[in-house]
Amino acid sequence: QAQLVESGGGLVQAGGSLRLICAASGGAFISHSMGWFRQFTGKEREFVAAINWPLGRTAYAESVKDRFTISRDSTESTVYLQMNSLKPEDTAVYYCAAGSWKVVPIMTTDGYNLWGQGTQVTVSS
Repeated sequence: QAQLVESGGGLVQAGGSLRLICAASGGAFISHSMGWFRQFTGKEREFVAAINWPLGRTAYAESVKDRFTISRDSTESTVYLQMNSLKPEDTAVYYCAAGSWKVVPIMTTDGYNLWGQGTQVTVSS
């Protein structure tokens, strides 16, 4: 019954911000590692950011570095992706995923075994 549910997507103008939320239930955070991926229309799903705990080690794709921030709220079993300075090329479906990496962040989809349903982010020019 482990489950991840994303929310917070929507339509925003270029230069604006969104905060994506990944809510976990049924022990979905037991792996101690989480990632955000995105999928552009007609393209393969690609890595965005990852985090593990309790040390809070993070990693980011070059395309979002210095604009996006991944964080975790352990009390509420929630992972966030704060997205600032959004660009039209950020338009995609964003997915939250749970994995099992411990030290080195895994940046490929096969490193994660539980996925949310996705939330649409659309950035207008």
